[in-house]
Order: sequence, then C-alpha cells, then structure tokens
Amino acid sequence: MTIPADIIERITRAADELFAAGGRDTFPTVDQVRRAARTDMNSASVVMRDWRRAQTAQAAPVLSQVPEAVAQANGLALATLWQAAQDLANDSLRSAQAAWENERAELDAMRSELAEAFEAQADELENAHRAAETAAEINEDAQQLAAKELADVKMELVDAQARAARAEAAVEEIQHRASDLRAELTRAHQEGDQLRGQLATQQQATQTVSAERDQARAEAIRLQAQIEASTIEIDRLRQERTHAEQRREDTQQQLAEARERAAGLNGQLEAVQSQNAALLARLPAAESKPGKR
Repeated sequence: MTIPADIIERITRAADELFAAGGRDTFPTVDQVRRAARTDMNSASVVMRDWRRAQTAQAAPVLSQVPEAVAQANGLALATLWQAAQDLANDSLRSAQAAWENERAELDAMRSELAEAFEAQADELENAHRAAETAAEINEDAQQLAAKELADVKMELVDAQARAARAEAAVEEIQHRASDLRAELTRAHQEGDQLRGQLATQQQATQTVSAERDQARAEAIRLQAQIEASTIEIDRLRQERTHAEQRREDTQQQLAEARERAAGLNGQLEAVQSQNAALLARLPAAESKPGKR
C-alpha cells in the first residue's frame, strides 16, 4: 500500500515523541502511535514496522567458506587465520541470530499489539454500532414523537381555525349588537335630554317640597317636644293611677273589713231588737195585772 509522506512523517514523529517520553526503554504500541498521529490502523502498523527495524542494530555480515585451493596454498597460517575468521563469522552469525530473534520478538509483540489494537478498535466499532443503534432508536422515537406532535399541532390548528371562524362570527354579531347599542345610545341621549328638562322641573318642585319639608320638620320637632311632654305627663298620670289603685285596694280592704264589722253589728242589733221585742211583748201583760204598774 502507498502511504502519503505527510502521514509517514506524522506517524514517525509521534513514535519518536512517545519513545523519548518513555525513556527509550520500550517501543510505543501501534495503537498509542495511531491515536497520537490520528491516523488509520493499517498505515500506523506499516510505518511502525519500518520504524522498529530502523531502531534495531544491524547484524554483521556472515563470512563465506574459504575455497580449498586457497586453504592448501596458505597452509597452516591460513588455517589459523581462517579459524580466527571463522570464529569472527560465528560471532557475527550469533549477533545476526540475536538481532533476528529480537526482530522476531518485536514482530510478535507488534502482532500482539496489532491484535489488541484491532480488538480495541473492534470494541470501539461495536460500541459505535450500539451507539448508532441507540441513536437510531432515539431518532425513531423522536420521529414518532415529532409525528405525534405534528398531528396534535394539525388538530390544534383545525380547532384553532374553527375557533377563529366562531370568533369571527361572534365579532360580526358583536358589531351588529354594537350598531344596535349605538342606536339605543342615541335614543338614550335624546331621552336623557328630555329627562334633564323634566329633572329641572322636578328640581324646582323639589325645592318647593324641600321648603315644605323644612316646615314639616320644624312642625315635627314641635310635635315631638309635645309628645315628649305628653309622655312625661302620661308617666306621671300612670304613677298617680298606680297610687290610686293602691289606695283603692286599701279602701276596698277597709270596706270589706267595715262590712264584716257592720254584719257583726247588724247581727248584734238584730239580737238586741229581738230581745227588745220580747221585752216589749211582755210589758203589756205585766201592766194589766192588779197592784202592779
């Protein structure tokens, strides 16, 4: 794949900065570099593979075997030299193997990092899908709610139009009523003018009535004074009547007692008269006897 130079530079710069920030002990992960460089995972993995290779020391080249003719020509000295060269070559080979092992370990680590990064990205993608599904559900609910609100608004609009029509008819009725009221008001003004004329006449009559009322009030005050005086006199007469009734009751009691005494005296008088009559009846007989007077 062809990666633009600006992206390679951005990824390399991000890797260098992260490597330096980590104390140059461990290489930054592909995902860390991808996030820091704000690029895709494929570009970050390719550029990071080259970057890690550049950071690894190059292995020494391995020496080839000395040809047989050269070995025979140089003898023991060459054999000694060749042994030394062979040892050097083996050292170089071991260095190369160690470098290859390191690179393989780095590649394995990179594969592991890539796997983790892809898993993290897959999780992010799944979360994004779930968020998108949730957003779609919310959007669907919002659309349903908006549709319901739109239907409600349409119903309210129809209701409002109906109310507006009724209100317009009511306004026309009110206007007609206002015209009638203005006509009635004109008639009322005319009647008011007539009533004001009548009121002026009534005011004159009222003034006359007021004067008569003042005279009547004065007469009423005079009569009230007489009534109060008469009330005082009536109270005095009532007191005198009460005393007279009390005296009459006393007199009647005395009369009853006198009648009782008179009845007793009459009884006594009748007894005396009976005795006198009896005596008188005996008197002629006594006078007719001789020798007696």
